[in-house]
Amino acid sequence: MDNWTAANIPDQQRRVAVITGANTGIGFETASALARCGARVVLACRNLDKAKEAAGRIGPDTDVLRLDLASLTSVREAADEFQARYERLDLLINNAGVTGLTGRTRDGFDIQFGVNHLGHYALTGLLLNRMLPVPGSRVVTVSSIGHRFGRIDTEDLRSAGTYAGSKLANLLFTHELNRRLDGSNTVALAAHPGGATTEIFRYSSALFRIPNLVIARLLGRTPAMGALPTLRAATDPTAQGGEYYGPGGLFEVRGYPQRVQASARSRDSGSQQRLWEVSERLTGVVYPV
Repeated sequence: MDNWTAANIPDQQRRVAVITGANTGIGFETASALARCGARVVLACRNLDKAKEAAGRIGPDTDVLRLDLASLTSVREAADEFQARYERLDLLINNAGVTGLTGRTRDGFDIQFGVNHLGHYALTGLLLNRMLPVPGSRVVTVSSIGHRFGRIDTEDLRSAGTYAGSKLANLLFTHELNRRLDGSNTVALAAHPGGATTEIFRYSSALFRIPNLVIARLLGRTPAMGALPTLRAATDPTAQGGEYYGPGGLFEVRGYPQRVQASARSRDSGSQQRLWEVSERLTGVVYPV
């Protein structure tokens, strides 16, 4: 289907979806589209006040969950709170991300690697027991075109501290998770938004932030358009585990969502397994698969 849009999302009644970083931008548009199709959406965000305001704009069947991906304690607390409220989870959309930030998480990890990858690795592992019994459940992790410039040396994770490195980690994680889920009810996919006018660059320098936003506006890449690859990966009945969705136009910057090819580096099975082992050691989260 060449021109897949939110109108193609099938009925999501009785489905429960958790979207990280859903109070703004692509996460908000993803949550809004799923809610319009009947899903019970849970906005997992660091700022609970902003999450509540966003939930009010989405509609009454919307929940909020405090989640700070820069703190493994917060990740565990969020997982415990979700499991106390809900018996099932159909969609986990690992959407939140930061770029341009320097410094460390509360656990001492590089902030971009810690938030973009390790926090989501831990959250997914802690929620997976609510997904495994649910037929058709999916984990969708949002990566970036920038993953193609990423490098990760699992012996020296300073290379993973770049935005590109953390986005490469998102894809390595997705492929390894999908392999480990083989034979279960749950699959793992990834997506990237192409160019979009979102707040992802808010911590970046003006020299980097302004040209990206101008280009995105010129291309008509609103957050709603940027959310379409995520939504297709999450809801298209024909999507398969391990697939990667992004804009189908030139350089994957614009266009309607299609299945796209991740970099050869992200498909290296040895790197996938090594990153998984490091992530497990650093977070202390062992998956039930």
